[in-house]
Amino acid sequence: MSSRTHHLLVLLYAAAAAFHVVVLSELDYVVVNNAPDTPGGGRFMDDIGVDYARSQLSSAADFVLNHVFLQHNATDRRGYQQVKLFVNKFNASHVAYTGANEIYFSADFIGTYSGPDLKREFSGLLYREMAHVWQWNGGGKAPFGLVEGIAGYVRLKAGLAPEYWVGPGGGERWDQGLDVTARFVEYCEGVRKGFVAEMNRRMKVGYGDGYFEEVLGKEVEVAWRDYKSKYAKKTKTRRGR
Repeated sequence: MSSRTHHLLVLLYAAAAAFHVVVLSELDYVVVNNAPDTPGGGRFMDDIGVDYARSQLSSAADFVLNHVFLQHNATDRRGYQQVKLFVNKFNASHVAYTGANEIYFSADFIGTYSGPDLKREFSGLLYREMAHVWQWNGGGKAPFGLVEGIAGYVRLKAGLAPEYWVGPGGGERWDQGLDVTARFVEYCEGVRKGFVAEMNRRMKVGYGDGYFEEVLGKEVEVAWRDYKSKYAKKTKTRRGR
């Protein structure tokens, strides 16, 4: 390779990296506390804060887009320019949910949370919900449990899975959702690196269980049996958010 060619490649890589950063910097993050006079809304301001929440939104978006779904180009992902987080008063059992580019977090949950690290729990749930903002669901055809499990995998991969989740090998069905499917998805990613990103890419236009065989090289039920066999003696039974 000539020095001129090498120099050109360096410039191209630098330009690509610069574009990548610019794309992320164009995303806007908004945090709104709609429950400031409630115990949970007050605790959000005291123990989490708007600045921390906004920084976690940014970190979570970067993690989801660039390290899990690998959606480096704007054409690969949803066309959102902004992600909003609302802290609202609603039943603590729902914890958090997402609609389009808006994440809703329960002030009641924040107010009653008694675990060891509120910020870590908040961040873990935020990463999960950020996955929902950007992931594809096969036009509504993908199993709900798989959609939830992929979002749970994002939380798991970020190192934010809580200890109350099932361990590897837990659960009864591959599409059981949340922690069970998140662990199964983690196994599939270990079998075929890039599995999650490729499945998400395919789910932009539709869904079929055959995607597993096409991407993983084995039918989903076969993959589930292999997974269960691998961890037959290492299961935990407790479910989680």
